[in-house]
Amino acid sequence: MVRRNDQRRAALVDAAIEVLAEEGARGLTFRAVDTAAAVPGGTASNYFANRDDLLTQAGARVYERLHPDEATIARQRSAGRDRETYVVLMRELVDRVASFRTGYLALLELRLEATRRPELRAVLTERVRADLAANVSYHEASGLPGDATAVKLLYLALNWLIVEQLTLPDVLTPAERDELVAAAVERIVAPD
Repeated sequence: MVRRNDQRRAALVDAAIEVLAEEGARGLTFRAVDTAAAVPGGTASNYFANRDDLLTQAGARVYERLHPDEATIARQRSAGRDRETYVVLMRELVDRVASFRTGYLALLELRLEATRRPELRAVLTERVRADLAANVSYHEASGLPGDATAVKLLYLALNWLIVEQLTLPDVLTPAERDELVAAAVERIVAPD
């Protein structure tokens, strides 16, 4: 039996994310992952039961890598509780997600693939629903202005802003993006 280790598995899943972002879901093969991870041929097939397993684990890993670190969370918890602070937090969120370009593009590929793969759709639906619920819970506990609907509307608006930035980066300037984030918060989040 092949000895498996968590570091190699993570490297393979990270390579799968890169392949998804560069080649799309159709380009995601065990061979492509082995090449991207710079491991011997056949390695990925020893770690993943099948391609669906690899797709599912890549989706989970993207969310894991997008999660803010403890220092960021601590700083956010100690920040103000007004709309201006909310704007800063949303700008940081957009920047954090956009800085993991390949991860977000891979996630878009996974979402498209989920329209054809019910098992992947179920996994992504559960993960996105849980992520959105966690965002609402975090928001409610934070004391920031706005309600659950505002959080969901910002989630939808900012996700498309990120898609625009990553796929057609010349449509909006960085300054326009920052202005739009501020406008979204100001228009969606009711003042205290």
